[in-house]
Amino acid sequence: MRWFKGSIRSSIYGLLGNPSGPTDSTLDTGTEDIREAMLTLLGDTGIKQFPNVTRRIRYANDVQALWYLRGDLMAALAATQGEAAAREKVAHITEMFHGLLPGSLNSRPSPLMG
Repeated sequence: MRWFKGSIRSSIYGLLGNPSGPTDSTLDTGTEDIREAMLTLLGDTGIKQFPNVTRRIRYANDVQALWYLRGDLMAALAATQGEAAAREKVAHITEMFHGLLPGSLNSRPSPLMG
């Protein structure tokens, strides 16, 4: 009987706009895609110049850890490529997180980004 209560609860939450999270395989695939994209953005020079950032990205445990590493990635890219280019590239990475994070971790629009 317990399975019935859980499925009703998740159905009601889904109807109220609180859909269930991504499946484990989707989450794992998305996490690895984001990790690879972040390391690709750093490139060979960035990997050598910022070994600490590289290591943190490479060994991040989950998608939330990668979410918080966007700031470190932005700083590394800004140092090597300039802030405007870094902002554009990190914005692309941010889009990759869509559907993988809890609602409270999604980025909100900023009045400064006009």
